[in-house]
Order: sequence, then structure tokens, then C-alpha cells
Amino acid sequence: QVQLQESGGGSVQAGGSLSLSCAVSGVTYRRYCMGWFRQAPGKRREGVAALDADGGAGYAGSVEGRFTISQDNAKNTLYLQMNSLKPEDTAMYYCAARSGTVCTLSPGGYDRWGQGTQVTVSS
Repeated sequence: QVQLQESGGGSVQAGGSLSLSCAVSGVTYRRYCMGWFRQAPGKRREGVAALDADGGAGYAGSVEGRFTISQDNAKNTLYLQMNSLKPEDTAMYYCAARSGTVCTLSPGGYDRWGQGTQVTVSS
């Protein structure tokens, strides 16, 4: 059974940093994608960053250069390092997994989701 559990959210002032973690268990995809998504109140869920099994990463334009996605296979953990945070980054952040080799930022392609962790950035 696939389980994803996020941690590391919190409140920070604009310009600050936060690091999110996602503990992953039960992923047996031979080729898989892992991603971070976010959803602000009243807005659609959007992709933030995605990572394929070979370590290739992709980012939304709004976070490129500020956020970094990474994975520690030995610890079965996915990370999202967020720097230079802005108030518009405020949202619930989710990690997700899907099988496949083409790792997009579209939430619809992911079929395993964590419960989310809240990130709040104040101005």
C-alpha cells in the first residue's frame, strides 16, 4: 500500500525559507514520478515541482530558481527546499506519486497523494 506523509510546513516571513519532507512507502513503480503540488483557498491545485526516477526535475515558472526538489532513496524521502518565499506561495502543499516516465506538473496524472502540509508566508 502506497503511503505518503508530508511534514515541515509552517509560517515564515517573506524572503524566508522552509524545507518540506515527504516520507514515502509502498511505491513499487518500476518507473515513477514524484511531485509537489499546492492549493491555495479558492484556487485549483497546481504543480510546483516534479522528479523522475533518473533524477530529472521540472519546475513551475513561478518557483523556478527558488525551489528545489530532491529525493533520498536510502531514506525513502522526497524533499522540497523553498527559498525566497513570497506571500503568494501560501498554500497547502502535497506530495504525490504516479507511475510513468513522463513526469508532468499536471495534478490529474498522479494517483497517490499525501494529506498535505500548510505553508503560510506573511509580508
